[in-house]
Amino acid sequence: MFRGVNVINLDAKGRMAIPSRYRDQLVSEFGGRLVATIDPMAKCLLIYPIDAWEEIQKKIEGLSSFNAETRKFQRMMIGYATDLELDGSGRILLSQVLRNHAELDKQVALVGQGKKLELWSEKNWAEQTELWLSQTSAGGELPEELRSLSL
Repeated sequence: MFRGVNVINLDAKGRMAIPSRYRDQLVSEFGGRLVATIDPMAKCLLIYPIDAWEEIQKKIEGLSSFNAETRKFQRMMIGYATDLELDGSGRILLSQVLRNHAELDKQVALVGQGKKLELWSEKNWAEQTELWLSQTSAGGELPEELRSLSL
């Protein structure tokens, strides 16, 4: 559903416009309802349509709360999960807490990841992309599941 990289302006209040190519589907299929949470492994936000998030939250809640690492993961993913709704102009409002985690400033990169979107500061996205490209072009090891993929 979500593909591509979109560079978007974030206003001083933390609002950003969702690209029109995603907007119609988000409104028609999900009533414009989204959930944003932090990515515990990167300085970015994960943004899900409400239905996709509810499936993920059930899986996260099903993890053992007696394991310290899974409990930390539950606290981060569910604790930071924030309901968002597209306004009449197709914008969402991101809380300061979420913006701080992802180091979001005026320019952001909205990156399609299939069933979800990632939101990066433009600077962090450029650094992440450059790092990955330099590692793979320098003969870095690919995970086993990528070695069997044919493009």
